This record gives sequence, structure tokens and C-alpha cells, in this order.
Amino acid sequence: MAMTAGDSGGGFSNDINVTPMIDILLVLLIIFMMQVSLQRKTMQVNVPPEAPPSNVKAPPSNQIVLVLGADGSYSVNSDTVPKSQLDQKLHSIFDTRPQKLMFIKAAGTRKYQEVVEAMDIARGAGVQVIGFTPPDVK
Repeated sequence: MAMTAGDSGGGFSNDINVTPMIDILLVLLIIFMMQVSLQRKTMQVNVPPEAPPSNVKAPPSNQIVLVLGADGSYSVNSDTVPKSQLDQKLHSIFDTRPQKLMFIKAAGTRKYQEVVEAMDIARGAGVQVIGFTPPDVK
């Protein structure tokens, strides 16, 4: 009595039984999951108590902000400056400063060309970094 591989009778089969392998993998997965949860370590942290708000004013900021107002005005740190004197004002501020950083805050109604002209004046005065702040929204 000879058995062939392609016979549909009750002969031998060459299929791999993967059920024991899956069982082993599930057991290993459960073991590793439990091991990770046991390895968690806690760290004691001391949080300082919440300080009550104080009425002390913040120190004055040393940031320079050039504001291009909606009415066509220019002001440097709330000091109104005509456009013709803007170059002199920025030179007087930035010639002595080691940090050449300025922020521009333009009203939404100002033209792009006016903002670029203000940036050119600032670059001519020695400003190396120009940042932009969003306009006030009401």
C-alpha cells in the first residue's frame, strides 16, 4: 500500500501546524507585557507651593518695537516718530546696543510696501534680526 502526497485519502500531510507556535507567542507576549508593567519606577517630585500673585510690576522690557499705526504713524516703544526721523531714532537706539533685535507691529490696514520700507530703514540702522508681532484684534 503506497501513499502519495497528492492523494485525498487519509494519508500524510505536509502542512505546518501553526497553532502551537501561536500559543507560545501569546504566552510570551503576556509575560513581556507583565514584565514591562513591573519595571515601571516612580520618582518622588517635590513641587513648590503655589505663590500668591504679587502686585509687583514686571521690570521694563528692553525690547524695541516699531509700530506702524493704522493712521499712518510710526512709533518706537510708544514714542511717536515721523518717518523722516525714523532712521535717526533707530540709529540712536541701536548704535549702543550689542543685541540688534527689533520687532515690527504693523496695523492690518498698512500696505506691504510700507512695512518693507520700515524694514529697510531698520536694516540701515544696524538691526540684524527683525521679528513680527501680530496686530491687535478687536
